[in-house]
Amino acid sequence: MSAYLKLDHIGKSFQRSGTTSEVLRDIRLTIGKGEFVSIIGHSGCGKSTLLNLVAGLTCVTTGAVILENREVNSPGPDRAVVFQNHSLLPWLTVYENVNLAVSKVFAGSKTKAERNEWIMENLNLVQMAHAKDKLPGEISGGMKQRVGIARALAMEPKILLLDEPFGALDALTRAHLQDQMMEIHTRLGNTIIMITHDVDEAVLLSDRIVMMTNGPAATIGEVLEVPLERPRNRIQLAGDRIYLKSREAVLKFLYERHRFVEAAE
Repeated sequence: MSAYLKLDHIGKSFQRSGTTSEVLRDIRLTIGKGEFVSIIGHSGCGKSTLLNLVAGLTCVTTGAVILENREVNSPGPDRAVVFQNHSLLPWLTVYENVNLAVSKVFAGSKTKAERNEWIMENLNLVQMAHAKDKLPGEISGGMKQRVGIARALAMEPKILLLDEPFGALDALTRAHLQDQMMEIHTRLGNTIIMITHDVDEAVLLSDRIVMMTNGPAATIGEVLEVPLERPRNRIQLAGDRIYLKSREAVLKFLYERHRFVEAAE
């Protein structure tokens, strides 16, 4: 696999009151263009820290994040993040929230009419064009998250970073958005890294699942290939042998890690 994104021997430590806390140690991973990778592990294993390093929101202590042969050391529109909290500005409409990102990225390359067309195209992609004039307080949590995804996609990022984007939603809304994310990934062929605690979500959406060891000094324990053909249908996969085997492998890894934590307490 050609390394579109390379995490090259990454380590991350934080210092507070003279004490050093090592969060991540020797993270080595290559991700191909168009790949959907999920990162899973127990709470406190540094999943979100790792995502923040790729986003450039936090600087690495050792090693390097390399995207298309260039080192990442600051935020940029080539890496868009969707958090569990939708982060919409409450005084702006759905359209205006997306326009905020589009105007920032494309002010010098797209005309106003082109930017408007691009905003509507991305709102259509997440089925939110009908609510373009509504404020965030007037739409549901799932709809807010759709807008957050539209805003991220409208930046045309090289990598879409998802930090438990569906974690705060009810089960039915979560399932709908998972299906929609699969459709978007199929249509755009974009590169996606997603943090999740949900084993079924990871297996359903991913090409590979990166399983983290427990912190402190967490690292990559295993990487599981998910050789399921696309497009994927959750109903048809419910009894699929490969799906069930993949799910079992992730559960076994997480269960064993949980036992190690209990034994240490």
